[in-house]
Amino acid sequence: MTSGVSVTMTGDAAATGPGAPSGTAEGYNPLCGDKVKIYVKMDDEIVEDVSFEGSGCAISTASASIMTETLKGKTRAQAEELFHTFHDLVTGQQAQLDAPELGKLAVFSGVSEFPIRVKCATLAWHTLRAAMNGEDEVISTE
Repeated sequence: MTSGVSVTMTGDAAATGPGAPSGTAEGYNPLCGDKVKIYVKMDDEIVEDVSFEGSGCAISTASASIMTETLKGKTRAQAEELFHTFHDLVTGQQAQLDAPELGKLAVFSGVSEFPIRVKCATLAWHTLRAAMNGEDEVISTE
């Protein structure tokens, strides 16, 4: 198990009441011990807000943090497209490093050289998809 970082990000997406999230999901990477809970607030097809709380390695935490910054204001379709672009990037599959939509996420290009870390980098993304789709079970990278 790697040394972990514990983070709680709060915002409208983690609120209760009228500003409550429209979806939440939990994710777990048993190999590394990373845990994340994603809160997403959708306004029709727009990601109005997204936040997370969790603990895990630096790659997992950084990926979740940059994901939340990047996805606010995007459509569901744009979020899905960005998921695929990011997944291609970290798995070494012909993602374009100069793809403008990647922004800060481009720093994860080196993850593809360490296949065991791909699950760390993508945990928050898989969990976000579950939150957006209303899936109830804990998302696992296994």
